[in-house]
Amino acid sequence: MAKGNNSQKKEKRKVVVDLYTDWCGWCKRMDATTFQDPGVILAVNKNFYAVKFNAEYKSDIIYKNKVYKYVSQGSRGYHELAAYIANGRLSYPTFVYIDESLDPIQALAGYRDNEVFEMITTFFGANYYKTTPFDKFQEEYIKNNQK
Repeated sequence: MAKGNNSQKKEKRKVVVDLYTDWCGWCKRMDATTFQDPGVILAVNKNFYAVKFNAEYKSDIIYKNKVYKYVSQGSRGYHELAAYIANGRLSYPTFVYIDESLDPIQALAGYRDNEVFEMITTFFGANYYKTTPFDKFQEEYIKNNQK
């Protein structure tokens, strides 16, 4: 995303962005657990390009023809693009689902285990979010995926 995405030019897909910081313990836990789960990997790779984005990234990024910059705040700061795609609510980790036109669909803050993350990723990846309220989707998903 930061340097332009040739893959998006070849095949338009949704994007799931993992907004993290180097100091975020829950981000590290998700990297070690949730993101290692085969079901999560399959759900993400099926419909998305996955992007890890350090919300404290210091270089400028051009996104949709606008320049976003790092904003310093004392000893830390944040990147304007992270704030934009997270709808101004920065906490870590945050996951942002973005459509094929690179417009944010939904930002979700907080740690998610593999089963919940896979379900949410399926909800957005298979376009259920366009026609089905999440609670109804969740009920059906859990019923159909009980082990």
